[in-house]
Amino acid sequence: MQNQSLPPVRVRVFVSGLVQGVGYRYSTSNQAKYFGLSGWVRNLPDGRVEAVFEGSKKAVEEMISWCRRGPTGATVSELVLEYEDAEGDSLPYPTGTPTENGKPCGEPDSSASRTFEIRR
Repeated sequence: MQNQSLPPVRVRVFVSGLVQGVGYRYSTSNQAKYFGLSGWVRNLPDGRVEAVFEGSKKAVEEMISWCRRGPTGATVSELVLEYEDAEGDSLPYPTGTPTENGKPCGEPDSSASRTFEIRR
C-alpha cells in the first residue's frame, strides 16, 4: 500500500516530435488512468502535446517515463517538465491498479474523484 502521508506531485509536460495524429492523447489518457493519475492532455497549435499529471510521486515518474516513449507510431524528440504545486485533486491508492470507467477496481466512489480528460 502506498504511503498515505506523502503529498501528491503535479507536473506539466510538453512533448515535441511526431506526437499529433498518432493517438498520443488517447494513449496518454489511458496510461494516466492506469497509473491512477488525474489531469488532462491536449494538442497545441505548434504541434506539441501538453499534459498535466497529478498523483503519487512514483505514478508521476512512471507516466513521465512513458511519455518519453509514447505510443506506437509516435516519435518523441523532446520532453519539457514544469513541476507545479499540487491542487489536491488526486486520491491516494496504489499505482498500476487496473481501472473501470476511470476509477480503480474495488475502490469506493468519492466526492474528490480523480479524473483525466482529453482536451481539444
